Amino acid sequence: MTQTPATSPYSTLSNHAGNIKLLDAVMAKLHLKNDAALSRALEVAPPVVSKIRHGRLPIGASLLIRMHEVSDMAIGELKRIARDEVAA
Repeated sequence: MTQTPATSPYSTLSNHAGNIKLLDAVMAKLHLKNDAALSRALEVAPPVVSKIRHGRLPIGASLLIRMHEVSDMAIGELKRIARDEVAA
């Protein structure tokens, strides 16, 4: 039996528009020019970033932590961006 994202025990961020904003925010914070540079900074294969950007892959907990580590942005801030919320 496969688990749907709603029932998965692993935390994922699956808001497509928010995930694009999150990728863009991390790129801006790190002064990166493109997704290839972002994938190198996050130490993930370029197709991972592409799949996230095109809505075929959610951002998992481990990638969220990696974004926090390389960007020095707080986990809460990253989650707010991914949820497409404005920080209070």
